[in-house]
Amino acid sequence: MPGPEQQVPEDGADVIVVGAGPAGSTAAYHLARTGLDVLLLEKSAFPREKVCGDGLTPRAVKQLTDLGIDVSEQAGWLHNRGLRLIVGRRSIEFDWPELSAFPGYGLVRRRADFDELLARRAAAAGARLVERANVAGPLVDERTGRITGVTARLGEEKRPVDYRAPVVVAADGNSTRLSLAMKRYRRTDRAMGVAYRTYITTPRHDDRYLEAWLDLRHPDDPAHRLLPGYAWVFGMGDGTANIGLGVLDTAGIDLDWRDLLRRWCETLPPGYGYTPDAVTEPVRGSALPMGLNRQPHYADGLLLVGDAGGTVSPATGEGIAYAMESGRYAAETIVQALARRTDHGRELALRAYPQALRSAYAGYFALGRLAADLLGRPRLLAAAGAAGFGHPALLKVAFRLMCNLTEPNSKDALDRLLHLIGKVAPGR
Repeated sequence: MPGPEQQVPEDGADVIVVGAGPAGSTAAYHLARTGLDVLLLEKSAFPREKVCGDGLTPRAVKQLTDLGIDVSEQAGWLHNRGLRLIVGRRSIEFDWPELSAFPGYGLVRRRADFDELLARRAAAAGARLVERANVAGPLVDERTGRITGVTARLGEEKRPVDYRAPVVVAADGNSTRLSLAMKRYRRTDRAMGVAYRTYITTPRHDDRYLEAWLDLRHPDDPAHRLLPGYAWVFGMGDGTANIGLGVLDTAGIDLDWRDLLRRWCETLPPGYGYTPDAVTEPVRGSALPMGLNRQPHYADGLLLVGDAGGTVSPATGEGIAYAMESGRYAAETIVQALARRTDHGRELALRAYPQALRSAYAGYFALGRLAADLLGRPRLLAAAGAAGFGHPALLKVAFRLMCNLTEPNSKDALDRLLHLIGKVAPGR
């Protein structure tokens, strides 16, 4: 049921946002602060768990500060300096760059706490947050095919209710039943990934670098092949670390990923303190919808944001920053559209949203898809391992590709080159 501070809203709003994850809550915040009547529907009750690495890059930090959230360590955030890349016996630390557009630090925070913080922030800005509102499907104008709202079931008693709005935002994650009901299907030519994680107690819990192990290998293959992905260890600052792995599904590898994570943990150096007894939570996994793989991102009154629109980076599996950015792009588009005087004008404005996503991500995601395609080819992956993927120069390129923090006026030649490639690489 809605919390004690909530009231079940009336059945109408300017905008309905389905899903109060990072994308939905960010969209709801930016919409509500302009004075629009925003209904934010969340199927679960906070706090609630999500499978995630819990590490936030400077891209996400920027979005959080734009929401006016206190990200100081006194407010419960663990700051980190950069990314440590490990291949074999080689370990190199790369600090986050200090750029005009992004801060020079990242953050760590558990998703259950993180998502609730964003949802409450949206509510404080004026969005009407309703928890345990399970959206069953869209309300559609049979004449035009346009979405006019959603039907939902509220609380434990699953009381049916219809909500109506001229614009609806689908922020309901990878499963996105709302998008499927509106015939928005996943593009099968775009990579998908899987991620699995758990938590362990460790003396390295306050490590100031996020850690990525790039030589993730098939444990039972006689050739000990590299897998298209990486493992991570992110210190949480509370005596534990989030430890997990993310792998692309492009190679068609049939493995028990939970078992692989357990076996990989057993190979960690003694200083990490891993034992089976150190594990504090079950291994959980989820799919990673990548590279804008569900389209169109706008049609018939419905905008797709976050995982519902496949905004996870194909290069790294990073999702939170791009989810929040897509939520903001959607909100800015809707604000402009609802200020138009005619239906035609509003529709023209709403159609700008997919272009905003393409302008922001098409080049970088195209590079990520290219990397995903190459990593999905066992022979090329084996050749990369044989060629010494752990060479410092290659690791520097890998770091720059993974963090996606570039600007055209950088003094670093590699930074400028990657920025240029990211802008001109063909998206499709």
